[in-house]
Amino acid sequence: MAATTARRVRIAATASAVLLGGSLLGASSAEATVAADPHKPFGVVTAKSGLNVRQYPSTDSSVKYVLPYHAKRGLDCKVRAQVIDGNPYWYKLRNSQYWVSARYVHNVGHVKLCKDRYPSPLTDTSKAQKAMG
Repeated sequence: MAATTARRVRIAATASAVLLGGSLLGASSAEATVAADPHKPFGVVTAKSGLNVRQYPSTDSSVKYVLPYHAKRGLDCKVRAQVIDGNPYWYKLRNSQYWVSARYVHNVGHVKLCKDRYPSPLTDTSKAQKAMG
């Protein structure tokens, strides 16, 4: 049973690598841009088995693709959501609508909260600011 599960995991990992091959080839120039622009925050994947990129900041959300170990990606903002191994933050990837758990990302640079990066008209008025203190 364990051998069958291990075999299925290897097959899934191989299939993911093949499917991601094209996007990873194009990512090298994006990674160079991230490294060349220190003003924008970026993250480095610390999970040795890779990091699931999800549609929403939750493990209940569908996996869109997997980032390999040590991959660098730009980070747009962060939210508090599902706690993963003691870490409540999730990062929204730059130039994407997808999310990764901050538990498995070493961030370089300051990552703003999404509510601060994209203020809502409901919270960005003087009346709302007074109410929040």
